[in-house]
Amino acid sequence: MPFIPLVPGQVSIYHCGLTVQSSPHLGHIRKEVVFDVLRRWLTASGYRVKVVANVTDINEKIWQKAEQAGMAWYELAYQVELELHRAYAALGCLPPNYEPRATGHITEMIELTVRLIERGHAYVAPDGSGDVYFDVRSWPEYGSLSHQDIDDMVTAEDADPRGKHDPRDFALWKGSKPDEPPTASWPSPWGRGRPGWHLECSAMSLKYLGERFDIHGGGMDLRFPHHENEQAQSRAAGYGFAKYWMHNAFVTMAGEKMSKSLGNGTIVTEVTRQYPPRAVRLYLAQPHYRSTIEYSPTSLAEATAQLERIDSFLERGEAAGPLDFHFDDLPQGFVTAMDDDLGTPSAVAVIFDTIKAGNKAFDAADEQSGALALRQVRAMLHVLGLDPYDPQWADQAAGTTPEVTNGLIELVLSEREQARARRDFAASDRIRDHLNSLGVRIEDTPRGARWSVSHS
Repeated sequence: MPFIPLVPGQVSIYHCGLTVQSSPHLGHIRKEVVFDVLRRWLTASGYRVKVVANVTDINEKIWQKAEQAGMAWYELAYQVELELHRAYAALGCLPPNYEPRATGHITEMIELTVRLIERGHAYVAPDGSGDVYFDVRSWPEYGSLSHQDIDDMVTAEDADPRGKHDPRDFALWKGSKPDEPPTASWPSPWGRGRPGWHLECSAMSLKYLGERFDIHGGGMDLRFPHHENEQAQSRAAGYGFAKYWMHNAFVTMAGEKMSKSLGNGTIVTEVTRQYPPRAVRLYLAQPHYRSTIEYSPTSLAEATAQLERIDSFLERGEAAGPLDFHFDDLPQGFVTAMDDDLGTPSAVAVIFDTIKAGNKAFDAADEQSGALALRQVRAMLHVLGLDPYDPQWADQAAGTTPEVTNGLIELVLSEREQARARRDFAASDRIRDHLNSLGVRIEDTPRGARWSVSHS
């Protein structure tokens, strides 16, 4: 079924953000890239898009890791949140329109819990713990998102059955315990405590996107139980909640899901020191979002080589400069691919087909056809967030803009050209060798020197 927004011309998106307990790895950031591409495609297609992505900044793992590091739990949470923002920026992801923190919405979570109790879908544990649980048996549709029957669901091995009517009931509110940080609890009608994980997203999406919104998403691992529980509690409270769901698959290493618990995560900031950030983005964006990606340095090297081919074509056509994007510049094959469940593999294939045609046109001195291919390639790169001339791809490490970097290199090349003109080839070679040592490759052509940045 084609995508139909709730409000014509507007699209509201909520996706579950990171639990800020440790540095984001490629498995986390794949979701950010996927939803960034979705956002860019919807925007390019003429929609007004509003994106809300939460930050879970309170749970047991956060304060346990903080204690090990000798920090307050909220200090660690904020430190990791800043790392997440740096990872966003490093891979060219637009920031959400709003990024609420769980700890800033306790009032809304308590209100939602009270509403569920009043409607007969939640209960206070009878053991005096202050816990409040959602009664899964009270909601006949429970299991519909993950296509499971409640009687076939296996209770998690670490689930606490204390005070529950059914072992599959999940916590809306958790009463505070003596061994928990006193700053990690808030007053409630059931005593001091903190919210359950699933409650957070329902309360925040309700506040910022309303009772019904278009798209909810996250990693495949969140479909159950997190998103199943979100949907159940939200609809049991009387709200329409999400119309569409999107779940991206995992990034794996040696066949295992990349995760903090397995200790096999590849930290984004480390990977982007080894490979160009645009190549990392291409590596994450090119496979279909529902397909698993197996991490390997070889794959990132291949993505780097693909970008060099793209950039070489853009340089050949002297395409540098601001882009005046027009949807009509997109080839029909690209549009069809993106409209087909965000079909990025086919969309990227169209880019390379267009580059091939453009190179043939330039070889044949068909400047008009070559110029058309350039416009099309840059328009497609813009949609995927990969246009090398977009200011977002500033040199983050040096804090310089592409214009400054390009200008400095052109100035040095001008000095080299002057040395060649006066036949001072020793000086010319020194400039070339020094640029090469910095990763700037020089190619002398009949039309003058061309340069590109090598990341090998």
